[in-house]
Amino acid sequence: MTCAHLCAPESTTRPRTGACWRPHRRCPSGTEETTAVPTPAFDPLAPVRRDGDPECDVFVWGTVFLDIIMTGLEALPDGGQEVWATGMGSCPGGIANLAVAARRLGLRTSLAAAFGDDAYGDFCWETLADEERVDLSRSRRFEGWHSPVTVSMAVDRDRGMVSHGHAPPLDATALIGEPPRSRAVMAELAPGRPLTGGTEPTWVEKARDAGALVFADVGWDPSGRWPKDVLDQLVVCDAFLPNAVEAMAYTRTRTPNEALYVLADLVPLAVVTNGEEGALAIDSRTGEEAVVPALRVDALDPTGAGDVFGAAVVLGTVAGWPLSQRIGFAALCSALAVQHFGGSLAAPGWGDIADWWHHLRDGAATDSYHRSLRRRYEFLDAVVPEVPIGAERRATATIARHVDVEGYRPAATTRGEPA
Repeated sequence: MTCAHLCAPESTTRPRTGACWRPHRRCPSGTEETTAVPTPAFDPLAPVRRDGDPECDVFVWGTVFLDIIMTGLEALPDGGQEVWATGMGSCPGGIANLAVAARRLGLRTSLAAAFGDDAYGDFCWETLADEERVDLSRSRRFEGWHSPVTVSMAVDRDRGMVSHGHAPPLDATALIGEPPRSRAVMAELAPGRPLTGGTEPTWVEKARDAGALVFADVGWDPSGRWPKDVLDQLVVCDAFLPNAVEAMAYTRTRTPNEALYVLADLVPLAVVTNGEEGALAIDSRTGEEAVVPALRVDALDPTGAGDVFGAAVVLGTVAGWPLSQRIGFAALCSALAVQHFGGSLAAPGWGDIADWWHHLRDGAATDSYHRSLRRRYEFLDAVVPEVPIGAERRATATIARHVDVEGYRPAATTRGEPA
């Protein structure tokens, strides 16, 4: 395996007559071409698809970073010190983590993002469009705007990160225009970028008016203020998925349970993730509550695990699964992700999920933990009674071409290994 060579593909050509360009997506007149969202080889939503449904399952907007992941470090470098990593991986990060996670779970996924016209932008665009088959019809390339970059250093099951970038040339409204009709959109609550309350409808409000469910999360507040009015944006949301620290900070509560009950009064589906303690959820539309423990795993890198969890909740919700199955499935997917390095590289596909379930289902372990897992995940037998032909797996092609990660084992050697 070799590390990434981040050079522009020879086949990439760019018009230099304007400030931005959108390859193969706009006609010369500026009108949108019709672009079909790629259909996955295995479609978990096949039982619920009907004529006239939205072509897009999930639509997301955000910033794509080039993530460079250094692994095998004994410690982060001190001032003036140089240390060598034993492994390195390169992949699209930022909002790409969420888009790739949704796509690998079989959701027809469309992403709106700004891409630079540099080699990093070439790499991220090609990986998302060609290898991950994420629809980029509402993304644009911008001449002279360089791609944001994050260097992540994994040390002792934790990580440190250094990032650099500039604000995209266009905001969400200008970039997206009219959002595509979709089953769901995923957005972030942010003090400076409200989802509602402006003089014109936001892209989230437009998507919701067209029938999309709105799933929201929230980021860390480096100021430590955690303004409660951020939660006012939940009026246009159908689901909210913060972690326990964020949930308690914004609700001014002392426990994840207390925070969950506050949030359940503000949004139909409230989910609080709590790390090694699992996840809690209330769906006020169905009257269900769920408490799901985390799986026992050897966690290597938590990068992108929250995005994987969120994508799995979206899938289970639009598929109509009971709440306990939705949250259990999300916990499983994030547990599979944290056992590998690299954000979007680690997001599991249905091949990985089927391998895990069949190994557990057919395994010989009879202790209480494994019996509990079989009961909790027996619903997967109806979804993947066999390993689906052509089912997505982790980025074997991307990893084989662009990654040199110590300890990585291809799917052929990890097949059937449970979390």
